[in-house]
Order: sequence, then C-alpha cells, then structure tokens
Amino acid sequence: MTDVRYPFTAIVGMADLRLGLLLNAVSPAVGGVLVRGEKGTAKSTMVRALAGLLPSISTVEGCRFACDPAAPDPQCPDGAHDGRDGTHDGPAGTERAARLVELPVGVTEDRIVGSLDLERALSEGVKAYEPGLLAKAHRGVLYIDEVNLLQDHVVDLLLDAAAMGRSYVEREGVSVRHAARFLLVGTMNPEEGELRPQLLDRFGLTVEIAATREPRERAEVVRRRLAYDADPAAFADRFAGEERTLAERITTARALLPEVALTDTALRQITAVCAAFEVDGLRADIVMARTAVALAAWAGRTEVLEEDVRKAAQLALPHRRRRNPFDAPGLDEEKLDRTLEEHAEPEEQPEDTGAQEASEGRGPDEEQPGQDSGGPDDDGPGDGGPDGGGPGGGAPDPAGPAAPTEFAATGTAPAPDAPETDVPAQGPRPAREGAPVAAGEPYRTKLFKVPGTGKGAQGRRSPAETDGGHTIRARRPAGQLTRLHLAATLQAAAPHQHVRGRTGRALELRRDDFREQVRQGRESNLVLFVVDASGSMAARQRMTAVKGAVLSLLMDAYQRRDKVGLITFRGAGAELALPPTSSVEVGAARLESLPTGGRTPLAAGLLRAHETLRVERMRDPHRRPLLVVVTDGRATGGRDALTDAGRAAGLLAAQGLASVVLDCESGPVRLGLARRLAGQLGASAVTLDELRAEGVAALVHAHRPASSTAAGNATSTANRKAA
Repeated sequence: MTDVRYPFTAIVGMADLRLGLLLNAVSPAVGGVLVRGEKGTAKSTMVRALAGLLPSISTVEGCRFACDPAAPDPQCPDGAHDGRDGTHDGPAGTERAARLVELPVGVTEDRIVGSLDLERALSEGVKAYEPGLLAKAHRGVLYIDEVNLLQDHVVDLLLDAAAMGRSYVEREGVSVRHAARFLLVGTMNPEEGELRPQLLDRFGLTVEIAATREPRERAEVVRRRLAYDADPAAFADRFAGEERTLAERITTARALLPEVALTDTALRQITAVCAAFEVDGLRADIVMARTAVALAAWAGRTEVLEEDVRKAAQLALPHRRRRNPFDAPGLDEEKLDRTLEEHAEPEEQPEDTGAQEASEGRGPDEEQPGQDSGGPDDDGPGDGGPDGGGPGGGAPDPAGPAAPTEFAATGTAPAPDAPETDVPAQGPRPAREGAPVAAGEPYRTKLFKVPGTGKGAQGRRSPAETDGGHTIRARRPAGQLTRLHLAATLQAAAPHQHVRGRTGRALELRRDDFREQVRQGRESNLVLFVVDASGSMAARQRMTAVKGAVLSLLMDAYQRRDKVGLITFRGAGAELALPPTSSVEVGAARLESLPTGGRTPLAAGLLRAHETLRVERMRDPHRRPLLVVVTDGRATGGRDALTDAGRAAGLLAAQGLASVVLDCESGPVRLGLARRLAGQLGASAVTLDELRAEGVAALVHAHRPASSTAAGNATSTANRKAA
C-alpha cells in the first residue's frame, strides 16, 4: 500500500466524468455527481485523485466541525468562535488539506450524523455530542462507493444534508445543528441494482462511463497503471506540473464564479429544455443553472453561453428522465438542439400592445404590414402551441406527421377507423414456436410479502430485525454488544448504585447491566420467477399478458429492493434465464427476448427452482425467498407429467417456502390445474384478471391448512387496506 495518490491528470479518457467532478469542485452547490459504470473503470481512483486537487482550507483551531475563521458557523456545536483575545479579529485559524471521507457500504445512521458521546455520558454523567462523518466531510469530499447498495434511508439522509448544506441531529436526547457542505460523489455499478428515481434526482449530475474499446487507449491505461505500481512517487512527479496547473485553475474558477452572469436568454433556454424533456419538479432547472454558471467560470468567462447550457443539460438531465427502472437513461440530442435553437433569441414583449395598436389606428385583430398569418399566436402549422414547436410542446417531426400519441407511447394498435393498419381484422397471428413475444404494458401491483420475521438484507418488502429499523424493545446481549440501548442500560443499573458504593457523578456499570436494542424494519427478499414459456401459454396469445404481469412484479421487486431471478421452462427442460441479481433491468431485458413454444415440462421448472434456491441459501442464508410461479398448470412431456409436477411441488412445500401461483388459464372451460398446483405448493393462487384489475393484497403463507381460509381472507382484507 502507498499514500501517494494516483494523479488526476494521468487518467486516460472519460472526459465527461473529469468535467463533472471538476465542476463540483468549482461549485459544490451543483449538488454532486453520480458515476454509473461497469466494474474496473477507475471510478474510485478518479474521485480520490480529485481530493488532492482541492485548495487547502483554513479552519478554526480546535473546532471539530471545520468552521471557517473568516465566517464561522453561528450554530456550531463547539461554540460561537469569538476572538480568543477579546478583540474583533476572530478566532485563530489553521491551514489543512481538504478531507476525503469515504462511506463504507455497511455504515449506520449514527455513524453518519453522529450520536451521544457514550464515554462522557457514562463516566461524567453529561450529554455530549460525538460528531459523525458529515461533520468530518464539511468543506471536503464525501465519497460513497457502491451507493446503490446503501440502505435507502441512509441515502436519503446523505442527500438531504448535501442539498441543505446542514445536518440536523435529533437522537438519544441530543439536538444539534451544524454545517455540512461537501462535494458529494457516488459511484455505482448498474448491474448490482438501481437507485430509485427519487434518489437519482437528488444527485446534481450523472455520468455514464465504460472502459474504452480502443486498443491504443487501453494499452496506455495499462502502461500508466503498471508504472504507478512500480514507483508511485516517480510516477506522481511526472504529472506534478499538470496537477499544479489544474489546481490553480480550480482556484481561479472559484474566484470568478460570483461574477458570472446568467442571462435571461440562457435562463429561458434552461427552463425550455427542462420543460421539453418533461422532467419532474424544478430541481433540474436549478441544477442546470448552477452547472452552466460553473461551466462558464471554468472556461474563464463571465457570461453563460448556449454551449454551457447544452453541456449542462447533457450532465444534469439524463438520470432525471427515468420514470421507471426499465427506462434507459439518455438524452435526445436532436431534440435538445432544436429546443436551444428555438429559444436562442430574446423575446420582444411590448409593455402595452393594445395601446400601441390603438395609437397606430389598428384594431387588435389586424395584421401589421409584412406579418404573415403563420405567427406565433396562430393555430396553423408552425405554431408554438401544444401541437407545434415552442414552449407548449415538442418540435414538429421533420420526417412527417407524428403517429397518434397513444399508439406512439404504448405500442397499441391505432383506432379501428384509422385509414391504414397492419393489424389483421381477425386479431394477431399466433407466434411461431421459439419466437419472442412482446410484453404487454406493466401495471401497478400491491404487496406480496414473506410471513414471519427475517434477518436478511434491508429492503422494503417483509418484516425483519434490522440494524436500521426502529427500536421496538431492549434485551440482554447474547454475545458481543453491538447496539447499546442507553435508557434500558441505565434503568437496569440504577437500582444497584447504592450497593456498589458509587462516588461522585460517575455511574458504575457492570456487564449484567448492559442492554441492546432490538430494531424492526423491512428486509429485501429473493423473488424467483418460474415462468411457463411453453406452447400451452403462447398458442393462446397469453404470453403478452403474462410478460406484462411479470414486468409489473419486477417493478415491484425493484421498488422493494429485492434480488430477482428468472427460470423458464419449455420444450425438453428448464433454464435459469437470469441468475439471482439486484438488477431488474437485466431481468426485463431477458424477459423481452424470451422464446416460447413447445411442451410444458412443469416438473423440470420446479426442480430447477429447488436447486437454484438451495445454492442461493448457501450463498446468502439470511435472505428469504419468495417463489412466483407463472403458469396455466398444464404439464406435458410424459404420461405422468402432472404427477411428477405434484411431487416437485411437494418438495418445495416441505421447505416451508413462501410462494405464489399466477394462474394464466383463460377461456370458458378451465381445468383448474394452476389452483391445484397452488394447493400442492401451499401457495396463494392469483389470476391474471385479478392481478390486472385490483392488484394483490394477500399475505403469502408457507403452510396454510384449509381451516385457516377465513383467517387468511381476513388478513388479506386488512393488508389491502394498509397497502
């Protein structure tokens, strides 16, 4: 290991990431940057290298919260920081480098915001605040590697502090406010799971990176890395001059930032772009404005230009356009250019148009000389209303008239009175065997959850004992004390103080006095889909609806922070199409390309599920599975196919596995095979129509005897109201 950092200027390629980091260094008000990319792309190396470029800071001597002597925080928990000698010169200051604070994936809330100083509370009997990582990161860099793997409430906490510039601590009898302004950088690998759109929106900028496919660039990356590993000091010396130049440019841009003017034209372009791309809320407009100003300062200009607005949009908007996890991030560059061009010229707005017209002897409806009828207030082609270009809608398509909105958005067929259509009058043709079938539109589902209380990874689906939930009781620690319950500990020790001969204010504690917190929250589960892709499903054109249902359940799994796996069975056997992963994007992609047709080896699908769950149980024993079987219940491929399927279902039921059967049988005559399978699994059975019409609000019981049907219905009703 070495303390010599890798030089920022030695990194090859990734221009957008370098720019995004530098803009945040110039103006931390931009709101941080989220770096999305595949593993092994130097995300962490670049962030650590940036910290070395930041200017040193002056802090109040002895202040744990890095207050600036020139403008100390009046609410600093360490005091008001008046002049040490009674004069008005202010507190004494010391120079130090800006800090890089790294958050581990398993960090807890009290470690981030700080908590009660237990040592002083127990030894001196006073309430004292112990600062957390937010205080340490003030005026520096807060780096969150694998931010998508953090608990959601922890990410919310960090982003709130980054947005407000302050940390608010209300816990364990402590009430503290302190400044927390830092450069926030988060990195993530999308294959390991996505952040929720609400959290994505809180990051100012986002950058997508991937390793270069150019052999020469890859060779240079390897060459530089090997040289650094061989002699870090000598390698850093090679780039020392460039590092100094870049650091000076950051300092110069920071000084220039207050002088940069955001013109009315640039502001109008910013708001028009955000409106054209239909981003939610106004945070995108504010971030774009701050980014454009930072870009101008970085370029050494005092006025924001159109090129600054364009680059700001490319950095600030792609992640805000995602409405659900299946939307690919990105930006339509042609639409961006059209919008900027339409709003590039200042608008002429006379103060009193009516008075001007009256003075010229014209009525309000008469045209000015030389004015044609295709003006901006007309309803004809080229207007700025809802159907044309301009603020009210998107620009016209140069390729010709647009398709009807519903058809363009959802992929559904045009109305029956349309002049031309490719849809046959008798309905869609059956898909050929092995051909993929398109998915129907996903729809909102309600909650499935695994019964009982687990101890798995934190999420949002099933009840569990977790580190980040709310405290429900105290207990004696079974082993090492991990989460002290202070009030319960003091209550246990108090009755014995007169016997122990306590002196002064100190409290004498013994091992038997300690109590730990028992917290209850929610856990994420492993949701394993077993999907029937055989001819019995595809021949009746049900696969489209089935895929829409599975997409809906995938969406639910994404929102609940679950791990997702997909098994399909058709033809001669079953296939693990998607090994369990946190990326539902991959699951959706595999589902879209799922071929159909052939026989129905139901038993093979269930046995493959049994084997997959066995392997996953060894890898992650605390993550509880939820099995979702999507089938019409038919089984072919042998004389005893149904019997074999029943045996396989019994094998799964014997494990106490929580499961759901999505009954895809349709038509006037139904055999009830899927419901029979549900009984063999000890599972709930839900039809496609029920899922589509009213969602699901049933608790899944691993073992539910027939006598408990009424109780189960009552529980389902209560859960439906709660959901």
